[in-house]
Amino acid sequence: MASSSLINFNLFPSKPLHHHLIQTSKPLLSSSLFNSPSLSSINHRFRPTTSTTYPLLSFHSAPKLLFHVRAQKEYSAGDPSQTQEDFSWSSVIFPFLFPALGGLLFGYDIGATSGATISLQSPELSGITWFNLSAIQLGLVVSGSLYGALFGSLLSYAIADFLGRKRQLITASLLYLLGGAITAYAPELSVLLAGRLLYGLGIGLAMHGAPLYIAETCPSKIRGTLVSLKELFIVLGILLGYFVGSFQISEVGGWRFMYGFSAPVAVLMGLGMWALPPSPRWLLLRAVQGKGSFQELKEKAIFSLSKLRGRPPGDKESERQIEETLGSMKSAYADQESEGSFLEVFQGPNLKAFVIGGGLVLFQQITGQPSVLYYAGSILQSAGFSAAADATKVSVIIGIFKLLMTWVAVLKVDDLGRRPLLIGGVSGIALSLVLLSAYYKFLGGFPVVAVAALLLYVGSYQISFGPISWLMVSEIFPIRTRGRGISLAVLTNFASNAVVTFAFSPLKELLGAENLFLLFGAIALVSLLFIIFSVPETKGLSLEEIESKILN
Repeated sequence: MASSSLINFNLFPSKPLHHHLIQTSKPLLSSSLFNSPSLSSINHRFRPTTSTTYPLLSFHSAPKLLFHVRAQKEYSAGDPSQTQEDFSWSSVIFPFLFPALGGLLFGYDIGATSGATISLQSPELSGITWFNLSAIQLGLVVSGSLYGALFGSLLSYAIADFLGRKRQLITASLLYLLGGAITAYAPELSVLLAGRLLYGLGIGLAMHGAPLYIAETCPSKIRGTLVSLKELFIVLGILLGYFVGSFQISEVGGWRFMYGFSAPVAVLMGLGMWALPPSPRWLLLRAVQGKGSFQELKEKAIFSLSKLRGRPPGDKESERQIEETLGSMKSAYADQESEGSFLEVFQGPNLKAFVIGGGLVLFQQITGQPSVLYYAGSILQSAGFSAAADATKVSVIIGIFKLLMTWVAVLKVDDLGRRPLLIGGVSGIALSLVLLSAYYKFLGGFPVVAVAALLLYVGSYQISFGPISWLMVSEIFPIRTRGRGISLAVLTNFASNAVVTFAFSPLKELLGAENLFLLFGAIALVSLLFIIFSVPETKGLSLEEIESKILN
């Protein structure tokens, strides 16, 4: 999920959620916290002159910078005044990197499981006496983390706004660490399955918390790039899992090392998140909701914003910025309950946001991502590629191609916008599925058609549904319901992934490969219509402008 919905060929489809931030800058976290008539004048006064770096988790101002991005954006359609903010890429590296490690560890599990299941079942190389696993037992090993991720998504719905983005990601890192370590040292199958479940809980929390933290703390001008870059980290994790598996596949007990390798990365993620400040947006939301001392939460928000922008603690610019945005937030919620009801996500503008975000991650899965990759090996073999005889090499080849195409999306998402990439990519997915159906139906003598269709599918997915779905999910929900809304989107993604995975075999037997791909192609056309008529363009808008101009 999300994973991008990157999957272990033949074994474990999973997405994310994928997952990946570049958009216009505004006051709080480079983005106005709420649309307000007074923002225009605020922006004129806000001209940061100091650029920042993060010297190894030490947060302080750095007058010299390597690279500047100047973000300009109108605050309201009726006000031509603009604001601009200077920032260096070095100031956003760590607030992006450590949450993104949660995505890398999700991808790593997909890649590592590919080799670990082979090692685990080998009489000579498993190093255990219980290597003779039944089909059901093997299925539980492969999908154990998926079940954990489903439960983690449900858990996020209940606790995300209480824990906050930072503590949620720290919790995810601990679950990654425990899950990886328990799986690696498992003396029997039941212990191994418990470790897989714990690791999956970490996936569910990380795939929810990472896009939230990145979207709420990065400069708006680069929000699209950074959220999409998180998807790149998932692909990198898959490749890392494949490479570790290829080196350990011939070692006795190699599956233990494959799963255990995630533990030190989880430690790095946890320590990094511990050093980062909490999201100022979340702190201000808690203040407005009366969830603690108002003054204390406001001071924490000022301090947090100062660290994120590399300014001295409690500097005047951050203080004035927090005061103004807090005033806008209180005005925006003056006529509403301090905290929305549990089911508020299904009402009004929140429901509209869920239809958009949930619809994208649903179509991301039911257009056949797992099924297409299931056929990758046989398609390449039919075309005469010798590398297809080696499943690990096939996985690496397609993984590298995924990486390259995801990088294209990262580079273009804030230039072209979200809708063009989605429309173009999903159109390519529909065409590739029709070509695959034709290949299995009457073009079997032209394997080049199948190879071209496979690459077209993978490339189209990685510039559209892969990264853009999760970018839209991180942007579209109002701040009051953002935590619960994203948790429902993550749950939708993992649940639909599970349905497609488990329904694939019976559908294949019932319909045949040619008709199954044709069915997926029809679903892709429906998803294209959904995007054209229902999905808005969020390029160039702050999170608060999306809420006020698109949802209301």
